[in-house]
This record gives sequence, structure tokens and C-alpha cells, in this order.
Amino acid sequence: MSISRAASASAYRIEACVIGAGVVGLAVARALAMAGKEVLILESENKFGSGTSSRNSEVIHAGIYYPTGSLKAQLCVKGKHMLYEYCKQRDIPYDQKGKIIVATDDTQLNIDIPRIMKHAAGNGVKDLVLLSSHDVETSFEPEVSCTGALLSPSTGIIDSHAYMLSLLADAEDYGATLAPNSAVDDISIANDDRIIVESEGMQIECDIVVNCAGLYAHKIAEMVDLENTPRQYFAKGNYYKLEGQKTPFNHLIYPVPTKGGLGVHATMCLMGSTRFGPDVEWIENDVSNPSDIDLKVNTKRLESFYSEVRKYWPHLKDGALQSDYAGIRPKLGHPNVPDEDGPSINADFHIQTIPLRKGYVNLMGIESPGLTASMAIAEKVVKILTVNGKI
Repeated sequence: MSISRAASASAYRIEACVIGAGVVGLAVARALAMAGKEVLILESENKFGSGTSSRNSEVIHAGIYYPTGSLKAQLCVKGKHMLYEYCKQRDIPYDQKGKIIVATDDTQLNIDIPRIMKHAAGNGVKDLVLLSSHDVETSFEPEVSCTGALLSPSTGIIDSHAYMLSLLADAEDYGATLAPNSAVDDISIANDDRIIVESEGMQIECDIVVNCAGLYAHKIAEMVDLENTPRQYFAKGNYYKLEGQKTPFNHLIYPVPTKGGLGVHATMCLMGSTRFGPDVEWIENDVSNPSDIDLKVNTKRLESFYSEVRKYWPHLKDGALQSDYAGIRPKLGHPNVPDEDGPSINADFHIQTIPLRKGYVNLMGIESPGLTASMAIAEKVVKILTVNGKI
């Protein structure tokens, strides 16, 4: 693909620009390129997938918990099937290990587990299996302590870097170009609906711009529509790895969800090592620049990890948890901001165009299950732009 000179002497011309080369940005770029568009991917870092996409659990989620009818629920369930099929076609490493959601007291067993199972069915996840504590101990996870559980057979893990590399290769096969070290400085809308993106001293005229900037999506959105841009807040998730003690797990182990997250769960990477997390550490609501957030693991939370993990794995030894990494999740709500003044902390994905700006699409609050839903999100973006007459 070549970027042509526009009528303006200082501007270049491209049909579509995707801002951000995380997993969702790459999926969107691939979908647009496959739809026949010339695509330029602008990434502020020196390589793709170096933000939120590189600091998560690498879990393929089933779509169990999200509010029924929400974009998170719809796109996770659809994206899960798309992702597994894509992995098979492209030989991307994955493992459909299954997940066990454990109840650790009678209230969770008698109230939360039936509620989760019913809710999941409403989302189209109808393969959950109810397990007794005896089932878990004798047939699934001998070292897990619980009063009962749910098995989610469609949950899995994936090599997210291999997945992103494949998405980029597909996009490039269809003519897309990745431009690393290309931060967006400004965006303006011309009277004829052209979108002008300024990056590294260059003006780029576009018919389509998709904001997939992840943690910085609100900064990009404010360049176009400051007044109506929703605020993004941040939650830090700390991870600890298991060392000096052999992993006892055959499946991913999740506690019953907590407010704002899925609890301190146990996941494995494809190489077999075990990590625990993430927890939910809310960043102060006045922090608007994610670059100001310390990405070091908060070691003050170590004791809470031991406490939470031992609720379902009492054999965890002292000293077996070591700091691994931390990630940041973009949120469209915050516990210190009342719901009536903005979205709740469990707000949905924000995937919208701006009135009279039919070629511009904002993606905000794309946290978990963004990885699982990435191909379905890309498909939705293409449909929006098709309806708007841009494809």
C-alpha cells in the first residue's frame, strides 16, 4: 500500500486509519483491509501489542457474567467462536482447558452458582455443568476446596502475541501498513466529512478513522468531540506467579466474581506455569493520563493474594507467590464516581460514531473480554461503517 498525496501540499491521503495496534486495533485493521480499504495503523509505541494487550490473563472467555444484551455479552460469545475457529485455521497456540468457578461457602453455592448458571444461559452460554464438591475433588481438581462449582468447558487460553502477529500478517497481506512510533497529535474534521489526522508532523486525510487507542482512547476522542467524550478511568490488576511449588490445577480456577472484577483466579500459560490474578486496584479517579500509573506489582497486596487463593487452594505454601506483572484496564466508571453522574463500574463497551461524523468510530472502555471479543468487535465496526455508507 502506498499513501498518496492529497490536494493539500502538506497532507497525505489514505482511505482508513486505525489508531492503536493492540489486539482490537489489529483485528479492526484486518477487517477493514479485507473489506477492500487501504489501511494505515498508527501506533505510538515502537511495536504492536505493547499496552493492555500484553498485560492480561490471555484467557478466552465464555461470556458468562456480562449483562444480558450488552455488547460485552454479545461480542464475547460470538468472538469466542470466531477466535477458536481462527486459531484452528492459523495454527495459533491455544488450549481449551475449561474453567471451574468455585463456591467456597453455602451462600455462594445456593445463591450465586444458580444465578450465574441462569445468567450464562441468557447470554447463550448453555454448556455450563453443575459440579458437587465430590465431583470437583474426585474427577477434576483434587486439591481445590469448595462447596460446589460450575464447569465452563468453552473457556480457554491463547498465545495472544501469536494471535496479534497473525492478525497483522493478514492485514498486511491485504495491503495494510503498520506505522510504529507514530503518535497522534490532533484530529480535525473538514467540511466535506474528510478526517484529518496529524501524526509526527504529517497530515493524513482519511475517509475512515477508528479509535482503538485503548488506555488513551479518551485522549484521542477528546480531539474530535471534547464535550461528549465519556471519561475513562483506570483499574490496575496485579499478578503473582507460583514458584517453588508444583501447580495442582488442570483447569482455570475462578472464584465467584467480586464487584469490579472476576476475583483472584488461577490461570496457566501454554508453557504450564501458573499465575494468580488480577485483583482490582482502583486508580484515583482524578488520574487521566495512564502514563502516570506505576506498572510495578503492588507488593502491599501480596497478603490479600494469599488469603484469596487459600479460600479455594488451602495448600498454597508461604513464599510460593512471587511478583509477576501488572496491567491496567480502561473503565467507563469508578467507585468514587456515583452512578447517577456517569456509567457504573460495570459499564459496557462504548463503540459509537459521532453524529454527522459517519466515518469516525470510537472504541472506549475496551477491557476484558476485549481479547476474546476482538474479531467480533472488528466485524461490528465494519458493519457500522457499511451502514454509514463508508464501506
